[in-house]
Amino acid sequence: MPIVLKSRDEIAIMREAGRINAEVLQMLVDCLRPGLVEKELDEIVRKEFKKRSVIPAFLGYQGYPATVCVSINEEIVHGIPGDREIVDGDIVSIDLGCVHKGFVADSAVTVAVGNVSPEGRRLIEVTRESLNRGIEAARAGVRLGYIGAAIQACAESEGFSVVREYVGHGVGRQMHEDPQVPNYGNPDSGPVLKEGMVIAIEPMVNVGDWRTERDSDNWTVRTLDGSLSAHFEHTIAIRDGEAEVLTLP
Repeated sequence: MPIVLKSRDEIAIMREAGRINAEVLQMLVDCLRPGLVEKELDEIVRKEFKKRSVIPAFLGYQGYPATVCVSINEEIVHGIPGDREIVDGDIVSIDLGCVHKGFVADSAVTVAVGNVSPEGRRLIEVTRESLNRGIEAARAGVRLGYIGAAIQACAESEGFSVVREYVGHGVGRQMHEDPQVPNYGNPDSGPVLKEGMVIAIEPMVNVGDWRTERDSDNWTVRTLDGSLSAHFEHTIAIRDGEAEVLTLP
């Protein structure tokens, strides 16, 4: 079952978890440059999370070996940061999660590094806007499918496709809780959203086909056709009106 924030203490802790996650994620974004080695981002997270007394949500999760996911160009999600250097023209997706006093925050962003193609920059902007549309659609009293339908309409209206095999999720006491939050679908489908529910909305949008494949490392997911992909994510709390975005600095 999804967590439903009821007490002021729970809400305060989730806000703090979200703020910390957002601050460290922004530090990673600020570090991105040609020549940066991926694993340097993991080292930064370890240092900054320790300084802030939070636990990396990803490290050790189902055997994942790092604190952060770094996915480049045609990689969609779950890229393991290693010895690869970021080069001019890359689009880099960074996904980060932390545990603070027993509560989880999860967020992601895609960044253009240097001289990125017009298509790559447009993909990033459309994916960011798709997330915004999903957040705008999320409010108490509507069905969950309303979020996915809003995201899908935004992405597909620009000629892009929405990944189907990987979706958003409830989040709170655990990193992945019910319900699943697809980035596509029928607005009249799914459970009715309730005040205080916490979910992570995370559109993954491809330039080409929506189908994916997983690398031999059993983690890195990439587009089947080799096209570019972008990924944005926020953890939000459902309200009667506008949703509260928890993963803001």
